[in-house]
Amino acid sequence: MDNKIAQIVHDTYNIDVDVAVSRPEPQFGDYATNVALQLAGRLGRAPREIADEIAEKLRSTNEFADVTVAGPGFINLRLSNEALLDLTKKEPIPHRAGQTVVIETNNPNPFKAMHIGHAYNAILADTIANLLAVDGARVRRVSYHGDVGLHVGKSMWAILRETGGDIEKLYAIEPAERNRFMSKMYAEGSNAYKESEDAKREIDELAKQSFVLDNPTYKAIYELCAKWSYDDIDRIVAEIGNVPIERRYVESETEQPGKKLIMDHTPGVFTQSDGAYIFEGSKYGSFDNVYIGSNGNGLYGAHDMGLVRLKYADYPELSESIVVTGGEQGAYFRGVIAASEMAIPELKGKLKNFPTGLVKLSTGKMSSRTGDVIEIGWLFDQFKQAIVERGGEPTSEIIAGALRYQFLKVKIGSDVVFDVNQAVSLTGNTGSYLQYTHARARRILEKVGGNVSRPTEVNEEDKTLVRKLGEYHEIITLATQTLEPHYICNYLFELAQEFNRYYEKNQVVGDEHEQHRAGLVALYADTLRAGLLTLGIAAPEKM
Repeated sequence: MDNKIAQIVHDTYNIDVDVAVSRPEPQFGDYATNVALQLAGRLGRAPREIADEIAEKLRSTNEFADVTVAGPGFINLRLSNEALLDLTKKEPIPHRAGQTVVIETNNPNPFKAMHIGHAYNAILADTIANLLAVDGARVRRVSYHGDVGLHVGKSMWAILRETGGDIEKLYAIEPAERNRFMSKMYAEGSNAYKESEDAKREIDELAKQSFVLDNPTYKAIYELCAKWSYDDIDRIVAEIGNVPIERRYVESETEQPGKKLIMDHTPGVFTQSDGAYIFEGSKYGSFDNVYIGSNGNGLYGAHDMGLVRLKYADYPELSESIVVTGGEQGAYFRGVIAASEMAIPELKGKLKNFPTGLVKLSTGKMSSRTGDVIEIGWLFDQFKQAIVERGGEPTSEIIAGALRYQFLKVKIGSDVVFDVNQAVSLTGNTGSYLQYTHARARRILEKVGGNVSRPTEVNEEDKTLVRKLGEYHEIITLATQTLEPHYICNYLFELAQEFNRYYEKNQVVGDEHEQHRAGLVALYADTLRAGLLTLGIAAPEKM
């Protein structure tokens, strides 16, 4: 479309121009362009005159049902029925074919419970990975976890007190209770660290022990609890619909490569002050930050640079390396990315951070909280209860679909505020609604029976639905180029609404147009399913 208009502009005015086409409201046409307004200044003529000339050239191609000019020079194009139907067959063109992208699709720390913010980051990152794959990239899903440091010391302090150092007491805890137990231990350690100087000193020592593991009792309990944490993380990310990772990175393996990278680029990238290594991030949209302390220990920046180094060593062919984090870490990661790209010039422009907004519940029950976060396990329970209360079956697919959609329908960087009951509603802009409309379409096709063929014509009553179906490839292209899933969510909701309007007015089963309309229903169901699967949401046949 845009290429055709650009060619007409070139042939008529000998000007090369990037033509932008948009989707106006259906009553104005199928496409619109303001190219005449773009040309007016360069040609020194009224845009309406230019629009009339271009419109006449477009009409002469006989490829459009109607071409009109509106306002100061907007050109509206209405496609023929055949062209509308052809758009429903069009596939998105992959733009990342041959590229390798490494992306962290989960990064909660062990020794504490996975919370709702971790789930948000994991779902968003996994969906971005899906978009990359749809766009032709070879996607390498990895994870990163802080297995050393203060949070470990807090949990280990409480665990050692609870068990008296007897690991057999841990084996007595049922698997279903382990995540709650770890959460409880971390909360107790965190409170003690704030309230008692003696506990603070003990916890600081236990935190140091996590780096060396030279105490046999500590080591045995540490390794068991770390395994519990990773098992729970893997189970939970599977429950929310994530694709499994292929490589798990942990903080303990990043210190040495990170420190070496920093020391090798001092001076130059880093400066030294009283034995500490500092990056002047304020010059790069971040803030000045200490990466190695005066005591020689690598801090967070050193560990994250070590992780960058490890990823590049494992995947030297990478075109992009992506991490999704909370919005409060955005400025910090700008500094890490700037320092890493200066230290490893081959990675210039390849390191990306997607900072998210906050997650808020419209009815936050403080009693559900452990410490100061909302555990994902509690949220799962709330979704199950809400689905049962509306008369549904709380399968893992339905729960995951409702949860994922609530996160993904919001533009990246905006806060997510949702009500659990609304999230599982079968009306409104929810994942459950889309899953239900898919199942409803499949039930219609089941009643028709036999093989259903794609529609070969477009009747007057079909046009609005077919027009919306034809937008799918455009929306997928937009989402894959920007890596923003909310575009797909918005489109699928509009598509489902359009289908429901069509079905209310046009009987399918038993009508003389049954086969034709069933073909449209099948096309709708397949399109909706493809969009949901790109979001990592199952498209159930029945609900």
